[in-house]
Amino acid sequence: MLKPENDSMGHAITDYYETGSAGNLFVYSDICETDEIPVPYMFRTFKEMPTLEQKALNLCHGEVLDVGAAAGAHSLWLQNNGINTSAIDISRLSVNIMKKRGIKNVHCCNINTLSADKKYDTLLLLMNGTGLAGTLDNLSMFLKQCSSLLKSGGQILIDSSDLIYLFDSLDEIPKDYYYGEVEYQIVYKDIISKSFNWLFVDYNRLKLTAENNGMKCSRIMDSKNFHYLARIIL
Repeated sequence: MLKPENDSMGHAITDYYETGSAGNLFVYSDICETDEIPVPYMFRTFKEMPTLEQKALNLCHGEVLDVGAAAGAHSLWLQNNGINTSAIDISRLSVNIMKKRGIKNVHCCNINTLSADKKYDTLLLLMNGTGLAGTLDNLSMFLKQCSSLLKSGGQILIDSSDLIYLFDSLDEIPKDYYYGEVEYQIVYKDIISKSFNWLFVDYNRLKLTAENNGMKCSRIMDSKNFHYLARIIL
């Protein structure tokens, strides 16, 4: 779990919920320029969500596990539409805010160590859900862990992007590691997260990894910057 002193996103979410305002989150990476995330975006309504996210939410059914739920935008919409939803996040601060927002089933835990005693019909992993795998080498183990949490006939709804669009030529693509492996650090005010690995994976590699583990993967829709939504079933 995240320590409060390193939980930059959790502090930003807390500030915005409690005061109605917060500075931007700054995202530093080893692959592109610094990015900024407006904190209100973490509280977006269904109408404010990208079409890809709306599509994923409409495909959810049965008991849903929202993984890496942050401020709970997806979970809140699902719950308000009568879908039995549980939300998890590794940030205790974010979990506390989700509870205050009225999300009924919220837990502070890590998907990678979650017990398979409880199973779900849908696992929802949005905002680059493959990122939680960390590296391409760990993607297979990550998908197996996710699949262990599914009921028979269950589904994993997950999105990612092919970062190939960042490179102007094939010569610029790294040769010693997969180009979708990124190291991130998130800063809010004077709170700095620890560096962490985050995986963006092209669809063909995701599909191949799923199939190598006995799963079926289908491409549901595409968006800009090679962003896509996929469904994985057992």
